[in-house]
Amino acid sequence: MILAGDVGGTNTRLAFVEATGDRLTLIVEEVFPSRDHANLEAVLRTFMSSHRLPVEQACFGVAGPVRHGRCDATNLPWVVEARQLARELGLGAVGLINDLEANAYGIAALEPKDFVVLNAGAPDAEGNAAIIAAGTGLGEAGLYWNGRHHRPFATEGGHATFAPRTPLEMDLLRHLLTEFEHVSYERVVSGPGLLNMYRFLRDTGRAEEPAWLADTPSQRDPSAAIAHAALEGTSALCVQALDLFMSLYGAEAGNLALKVMATGGVFVGGGIAPKIIQKLKDSTFMAAFTAKGRMRPLLEAMPVRVILNEKTALLGAARCATLSATVAPARTKI
Repeated sequence: MILAGDVGGTNTRLAFVEATGDRLTLIVEEVFPSRDHANLEAVLRTFMSSHRLPVEQACFGVAGPVRHGRCDATNLPWVVEARQLARELGLGAVGLINDLEANAYGIAALEPKDFVVLNAGAPDAEGNAAIIAAGTGLGEAGLYWNGRHHRPFATEGGHATFAPRTPLEMDLLRHLLTEFEHVSYERVVSGPGLLNMYRFLRDTGRAEEPAWLADTPSQRDPSAAIAHAALEGTSALCVQALDLFMSLYGAEAGNLALKVMATGGVFVGGGIAPKIIQKLKDSTFMAAFTAKGRMRPLLEAMPVRVILNEKTALLGAARCATLSATVAPARTKI
C-alpha cells in the first residue's frame, strides 16, 4: 500500500494506491484546498484520520524545485521536507519529487483513452519525451530515453525568461515589466497568466470589456470565467486573451521539445488543458508549436498528446515509489 500525493498551489491530492505487479489501483482519494492548511503535514493528519490504512511506502510530487529532500513550494507558502514527512508517517524514508516529474512517471500508467492526440507525428517516433503543464503555475519535465525505458527528470523551465515573438508580445512584455521584475513563461502560460493576457488587452485598449464581465477579476477564479466566456464566444476580449494564451502555450511547448529533443513525443498536462480541449484542437497551439524556422520538420514529426486523466501525478508518485533507483524497470515506451 502506497501513500501518494500531488501537491499543487491550488489543490493537494492524496491517495492510497495499491501496487500489484505493474498494476496500480487507487483505493481512496481526497482533494484538499492547499491554502486552507498550514502545511502538508496538516493535510496528511486529516487524510490519515479518515482512512486508517497501513502505509508501506510514500511519495509526494510537489510544485517546486526539490533539492536534498526539501522543497520550498513555488506558488504556496509551504516548505516540504522528506525527513519530516517520514517522521509524521512513521516510515524510514519518503520519496519527494517535483510534481511534473511525478506526472512524467504517471504517463506510463495511463491508457489510450486518457489522451487526446493533437499531432500524430512520425509512425516510428522514438526517443526522449517531454511534458508541459499549465495550471496554477507552469511545470515542465523531460523523459530521457536510454533505448529501453524512459527516465523522468525534473526541470524548472517554466521560470525561464519569456521571449516575445511579435510586436504584440513585445508590448505584452513591456506591460508585464511594470508589475514583475522578471517575466517568465509562467507569467503568461498559466491560470494567472491568462488573467494577465486579459488585463493587458483591456488596459491597452485592444478590446473593450463588457459591463457584465467587469467584475471578473474579483471572482474566486477569474481565469476560469475568462476561458468560459472565450469558449462560448460571449466576449471578444476573452476570445483574444485565450487566443494569445494558446499561441504562447504552443510556442513554449515547442521550445521545450527542442531543448530536450523530444522525438518520442510531447505531452500537455495540467488542469487547464482538459477544460479547453476544443480550443487546443484548433490550429493555434500546433501552429505556434511548429513555428521554429528550419526545425519545423523535426517538430512536425513529434507526437503531441493532451493528458486527460487528472490522477496522473498521483499514479506517477506511486509508480516512482515502486521503482528501485538501482534496478531498471521493464521496457516501458510511452
